[in-house]
Amino acid sequence: MTAENHLALAGPQDEHTRAEWERAAAAVLRKAHRLSEGDPDGAVWERLAHTTLDGIEVAPLGTAASARGLPATGAPGHAPFTRGRAPQRPEHGWDVRSHLGGLGPRRTNEEALLDLGGGVTSLWLELGGPLSAADLPTVLEHVLLDVAPVVVDAPDDPVAAARSLTQALAGATPADGTNLGADPVAARVRGVAQHETPGVVTEVAALAEQHGTLALVVDATVVHDLGASDAQELGYSLAVGAAYLRALTRRGRSVDEALQLLEFRYAATVEQFPTIAKLRAARRLWSRVAELSGASARAGGQRQHAVTSRPMMSRYDPYVNMLRTTVAAFAAGAGGADAVTVLPFDSPLGLPGALGRRNARNTSALLIAESHVATVADPAGGAYAAELLTDGLSRAAWAEFQAIEAGGGIEEALADGSLRSRIDDVATRRADQIAHRTRPVTGLTEFPDLEQTRPERDPDPLAHDVRRYGAAFEALRDEPATRPVFLATLGPVAAHTARATFAANLLAAGGIPTVSPGATAGVGPLLQAYAGQDRPPVVCLCGTDAAYLDHGTEAIAALRAAGATWVVLAGRPGDRTVAADLVDDSAAMGLDALSFLNRTREKLA
Repeated sequence: MTAENHLALAGPQDEHTRAEWERAAAAVLRKAHRLSEGDPDGAVWERLAHTTLDGIEVAPLGTAASARGLPATGAPGHAPFTRGRAPQRPEHGWDVRSHLGGLGPRRTNEEALLDLGGGVTSLWLELGGPLSAADLPTVLEHVLLDVAPVVVDAPDDPVAAARSLTQALAGATPADGTNLGADPVAARVRGVAQHETPGVVTEVAALAEQHGTLALVVDATVVHDLGASDAQELGYSLAVGAAYLRALTRRGRSVDEALQLLEFRYAATVEQFPTIAKLRAARRLWSRVAELSGASARAGGQRQHAVTSRPMMSRYDPYVNMLRTTVAAFAAGAGGADAVTVLPFDSPLGLPGALGRRNARNTSALLIAESHVATVADPAGGAYAAELLTDGLSRAAWAEFQAIEAGGGIEEALADGSLRSRIDDVATRRADQIAHRTRPVTGLTEFPDLEQTRPERDPDPLAHDVRRYGAAFEALRDEPATRPVFLATLGPVAAHTARATFAANLLAAGGIPTVSPGATAGVGPLLQAYAGQDRPPVVCLCGTDAAYLDHGTEAIAALRAAGATWVVLAGRPGDRTVAADLVDDSAAMGLDALSFLNRTREKLA
């Protein structure tokens, strides 16, 4: 290999040792007081690593040594399909799929044509409420069904919906990816309907084969919406997929034929690398299921539809949802999803408005046409950290799949509550992290804006049962406190602004407004400002440790004498600040914010 065509991407001057990285990272952590001068540089690995809800440790930096011994990922388009179902991405990028539901047939048709004219390439139609299976011919008027795939989602009556769609397809060659969309197990999880799985699967599969469409969707977002971890979502999907394969092959189909009738739907979240790893792991795992089922190597490629997560979105400061869905869509595309649906930012508020729908479809358009995210197949492939996470998630998901199968399969796991129990455990741990703000929800638990006016939307008759991550904080915001907390700031603005800002943001996350006098030259002016605010019962002392040491005791005594019944210290009490027995509560990094906010609201009431 000559110097002109070598593959090295870095020269000798760009190569650095592990010790150099540790030294540089340790210097940053010491400045942030996350490492002491006495801690070794190598402690950065422990400080910067974090563990997922599935117990997978994510290192701050991937190394060749850490990825040594991982199983081969193959090439895109080849088993085990970790790197993608096809050898290369389509020229137009991924399939941009819009979600439609909750509207009447004429309005749905109008929105569908508007979406298709605006760059959407397929439609996901959710039936129910004002839209029934009989309405599909009206909904699909003027839709070019040989160009735009249609996927039906009809939990109430999947067979009727399948028949109606095939009637609408009469005379047309269905576009590749058209799916009759039956998923009787998901309907059971949602609590919408109880269908006899083998019967539904058999009847819909026969219609699909007759008309040249896909038959079934394995919708794993139904457990994601309930709080499932990534591994649980994957394990559930494998178990449901296996159940559908059994139902199909028992009626005389080969495994290869059965595999071609399925599509899988997964949630894409704001956690970028876990989402990429989840989609890569899903393909690897499904390829293994196909292999164990006796399928040919080429038949095990999983068709994927990724949907931006419903639980990650917030009803408050909903415009931040656009940032979340953009990151999620990027991760879905980079993870190799065949189709991507970006849910509108205002979905948590009800039926999305025109702005929400337009931004949703434009997100994929920008990622594909301007950022060129779809140009490269499996851009994360070969990155040590991504390969480690993919492997760790694959193993955790396979263990979940085995647990479901060992208990009798997915039907039994739903009936005996064992799957839901494991999901509830994960949801509880996630909620605890959110309560402590170690898993922040921007605009809700962090940087809330109490003055923002939310857009109003009509109720969504198909609103899903979603365990939104920030639901406990949203409940506090739904009933804002009627009285403010007085921020008793000590000293000049430059001295108290850090803690006053921290306290104000924390309190706002619980729907609690604050008032502040700004700079104060001493306890006297502070008391005067407090009296001018109608003496709120809760005060929060904000200042530096030095100010607390000099004036804290005097200020607390004076505020109590003036009417304060609950005194909070911004920071931690102690010998160098204010004695713990002088205050009623304290607010510092790492506290259980939800408990603190509920205590504070009780005292304000």
